[in-house]
Amino acid sequence: MLRVQGKAVHQCDSGWVPVFVDQEQSISLMSVGFLLEKPDEAVVWRGPKKNALIKQFVSDVAWGQLDYLVVDTPPGTSDEHMAVVDALRPYSPLGALVVTTPQAVSVGDVRRELTFCKKVGLRVIGVVENMSGFVCPHCEECTNIFSRGGGEELARHAGVPFLGSVPLDPELTRSLEEGRDFIQGFPESPAFPALSCIAQKILNEAPVGLS
Repeated sequence: MLRVQGKAVHQCDSGWVPVFVDQEQSISLMSVGFLLEKPDEAVVWRGPKKNALIKQFVSDVAWGQLDYLVVDTPPGTSDEHMAVVDALRPYSPLGALVVTTPQAVSVGDVRRELTFCKKVGLRVIGVVENMSGFVCPHCEECTNIFSRGGGEELARHAGVPFLGSVPLDPELTRSLEEGRDFIQGFPESPAFPALSCIAQKILNEAPVGLS
């Protein structure tokens, strides 16, 4: 998605140097994928080793001055999620952004995620509903392939903000697969105003300088 395949992580006096996405070094990235000899290699590690690496990614990477540190995790309430929260706790994390799709199976998983956040004392910035309808590129009619409204209903029941819905968009998918800037390339896309509105709500809740 960010066109950094094959990049290597180097060492410096402060620890690991993250991979920079652009020449301006406005986005820095760290992933276990950079540490593997082959891209198709599976990471078969037990909990303690994975948890130790998570802590290293927080404390042993020379991140420098950041506006925001974003940690992307899969759904779940595993040891790895606990390790992320514990590693970030000394830095007073702003909170969790929870993403779901509209259907009941996904909403059920995310409901447990919200319970996890509550138990570990992690503020929920809000809920986003992804894949919320498909807008036809020819007639612009919206079809709710995976139903609709599950994310908003979940947020209402949990008493957390609902930040918005993002429709399925072939151009967004293509941009991610090709590592292109969707915001710059497709300002007329139906997903553009949804993503922009969600991003602005997050920025309003977590302005630069408080991260």
